[in-house]
Amino acid sequence: MKPKTMLLMVALAVLSLAACKQNQAKKTDDSLTNLPLDSIKAITKDAYIYAYPMIDMYRIQYAYSIDTSNAEYKAPWNQLKNMPKVFTPDDKAVQTPNSDTPYSMVGLDLRTEPMVLTIPKIEGNRYFSVQLINSYTNNFDYIGSRTTGNEGGVFMVAGPNWKGETPNGVTKVFPSETELVLAVYRTQLFDPSDLDKVIEIQKNYVVQPLSSYLGEAAPAAAKEINFIQPLSQEEQKVSLEVFNILNFLLQFCPTDPSEKELMNRFAKIGIGAGKTMDFNALSPEVKKAMEEGIHDAWSVDFAQFMKKVETGEIMSGKLFGTREYLKNNYLYRMGGAVLGIFGNSEHEAIYPMYSTDKNGQPLDGTSNNYTLHFAANELPPVNAFWSLTMYELPSSLLVSNPINRYLLNSPMLPDFKYDKDGGLTFYIQNASPGKDKESNWLPAPKGPFRVVLRLYWPKDAAIDGTWKNPPIKLVK
Repeated sequence: MKPKTMLLMVALAVLSLAACKQNQAKKTDDSLTNLPLDSIKAITKDAYIYAYPMIDMYRIQYAYSIDTSNAEYKAPWNQLKNMPKVFTPDDKAVQTPNSDTPYSMVGLDLRTEPMVLTIPKIEGNRYFSVQLINSYTNNFDYIGSRTTGNEGGVFMVAGPNWKGETPNGVTKVFPSETELVLAVYRTQLFDPSDLDKVIEIQKNYVVQPLSSYLGEAAPAAAKEINFIQPLSQEEQKVSLEVFNILNFLLQFCPTDPSEKELMNRFAKIGIGAGKTMDFNALSPEVKKAMEEGIHDAWSVDFAQFMKKVETGEIMSGKLFGTREYLKNNYLYRMGGAVLGIFGNSEHEAIYPMYSTDKNGQPLDGTSNNYTLHFAANELPPVNAFWSLTMYELPSSLLVSNPINRYLLNSPMLPDFKYDKDGGLTFYIQNASPGKDKESNWLPAPKGPFRVVLRLYWPKDAAIDGTWKNPPIKLVK
């Protein structure tokens, strides 16, 4: 071939590729420019509120089950990872972690076949739970002390395409509406000396494919997933790329009938299972409208939501649960993810939060000291246990301190110093309140913080509002 001919062919190929990209970009742009900018902004805002918890869950599951170089990596899909310790300030993947219950976790890929979870018998006074979370971040069911008891059993989690009968020996089947699931195990730790018993329980948690449980040949494996790179927590708050991650995740989330109209609306800005959006191909006006939609999700909708949380109008129990319980309230679902992703459903645990003192001022340990007083016989009403945990802001992570204490809880009741009237006063501050009060001290950071009161398996008085958590008071 002559050099001139070769150069001509290369030039034509380059032009053809450029034209193809230009046409693709034009197609992407045209699908949006047919809409008024205010409509683009409004749809983007709603789509972002819908997407955010799913994107954040993907970030965490990517760290836990996919990115082997990540310090937070646990285990591959369908392999249980036991963590024979409680969370500390060194654990940074999940915001607002609890430090009461050593965790076990498993990311379930249900595309090939269901997974079987075997639970050993656990002594009756020890709380445990297995929280089943789908890709929407909905808690679709529970195994545990409250729901299935402590006698043990064999439980199966099945994906949306499984149509079989309950296998022999399986206590209960839990159907998931998404193909990817996170199962979070919590096993109560009474005190540090109890850790060996928790470890023994964890060793007897078993997760296996249905075929393995039945002793049968495994079916043909589902196609390997080409997982895309997640966004950081900071990027998730501003980047339009959240929608490409949403489109990736929707491939594993068959559309629920209640969301068909919603998905048709979102499709107007390029959202759909498996689609890819080229945001650089958008006109500056369209791109700006979409970015403003994300901004409004935070500055308007989420800001108004947080005001209601801080005044107690919206309680934490309303933010977590099944699709039916949440009634497709996507702002609540987003709020739950921001304040404490993978939080429990209301009847499993509730989380009264303290972000302000009794006078409505933000909590700050730079120079302020606080107290939290429970009157005699007015401790949190629970069937299992309660805890009070400290988190620094804005990270919502546990706080390093000289006594390595991140919480106060009901197993510590024998160690607390009681008031003369039988009540309990806790001291919430950065510096020690003195040796005589240190048993009741919850160390705070030198800066803004939030305190979360957790009630595991709360009694009706806590759920219906008959019992109310007391306020945190500034000590002058």
